[in-house]
Amino acid sequence: MKFREPVNVLLRNARVLDPSLERDFFSDLLILEGRIREIGPELNLGADLLSQVQSLDLQGKWVLPGLFDMHVHLREPGEEYKETIESGTRAAAAGGFAAVACMPNTKPVNDSAAVTTYILQRAREQGSCFVFPVGAISRGLLGQDLAELGELREAGAVAVTDDGRPVMNSLLMRRALEYASAFDLPVISHAEDLHLAHDGVMNEGPVSTMLGLRGIPRAAEEIMVARDLLLAEMTHGQIHIAHVSTAGSVRLIREAKARGIHVTAETAPHYFTLTDEALMTFDTVFKVNPPLRRPEDVGAIKEGLADGTIDAIATDHAPHSVLEKDTELDLAANGMIGLESAVPLVLGLVREGVLTPLQAAAKMSLNPARILGLPFGTLNPGTVAHLTVIDPELRYILDCNAFQSKSRNCPFHGRQVQGQVLLTIVDGCMAFTRMSP
Repeated sequence: MKFREPVNVLLRNARVLDPSLERDFFSDLLILEGRIREIGPELNLGADLLSQVQSLDLQGKWVLPGLFDMHVHLREPGEEYKETIESGTRAAAAGGFAAVACMPNTKPVNDSAAVTTYILQRAREQGSCFVFPVGAISRGLLGQDLAELGELREAGAVAVTDDGRPVMNSLLMRRALEYASAFDLPVISHAEDLHLAHDGVMNEGPVSTMLGLRGIPRAAEEIMVARDLLLAEMTHGQIHIAHVSTAGSVRLIREAKARGIHVTAETAPHYFTLTDEALMTFDTVFKVNPPLRRPEDVGAIKEGLADGTIDAIATDHAPHSVLEKDTELDLAANGMIGLESAVPLVLGLVREGVLTPLQAAAKMSLNPARILGLPFGTLNPGTVAHLTVIDPELRYILDCNAFQSKSRNCPFHGRQVQGQVLLTIVDGCMAFTRMSP
């Protein structure tokens, strides 16, 4: 990563949220040479040490472990006009993320050690945060033959998925779960029955009927969630359900967890913030896959987050240029950018009482790291500092034209929000700041 020197900083009067210790408390936090050295109230450093550190009075602002987005699209290699590893990780750092896991639907597809190695090398050279590649389940994302899962793991892949397309072949998905287990690789499911989805452009329901648009029924997601849960139960594999969007999916995952199936799940901010009524404008910025659903689905997603059925919040950051979005709804690409708008939207759940601050911190840092088996999500003294400072009270207007991302397909542009990232420290170094010395 293209970081400078490790930081020496004293964060005073912080509200520290450490989900790894289940602690929410007010404290000072000292970072020396990029490592968390001490956490405690009213730290007394002495004149000599105090002269060597930058002191920041946070006045109750939040300090969390560096956020971890386990589902992003960085578009490199192959579609650098939409996003690059450099611009995407700048956007991540600005959004408070110390690490991201990038999906394999690049050009070429990340189905080999060569592409995984390329991504890691580019991240080392250009990245503003850690990048963990996710490899493909099938060669070329074609759903026909398994990719070399062991080779991908050895090269640095942290999970496998055909995200962007489902694995329609149940036997292939079974084999993926079996072989991935041998390499301790989670399998991430893009749950979609293509026959039921059938070129739909939005959720099937009253709104799609009124607009005369082809709809995608909830069952297109739920049938594949049910299949993959059954396959995980049969194989004892580790399944992770991506971008959960329906009440039925939440119910199925909740029941599977109660039966002891090794399943985790994520949702994205747009699935607990927006409904399919946003498509009344015919604005393609709201076209996403799975589609925005009904208010009752939004309510179920919130319930799933509150009771732990949904483990993580990921952005599914999907940058597109005007070439893909400034066209008819039927032809427009699916996807929204989300790295720089996620924090205030999640804080909306805290203000609603859906999540506590500590639960929100866990779903955006510790839990994604644990799902992928990576050492993030803690503020333990002695560890290298990966942390995010947030002002939960600051109100402002989201302006996608000021984003670090190369793309502008943000459905929350112009929205008044509350809560902003002020500082992101990654690997002990300053990755992003809005704070004055």
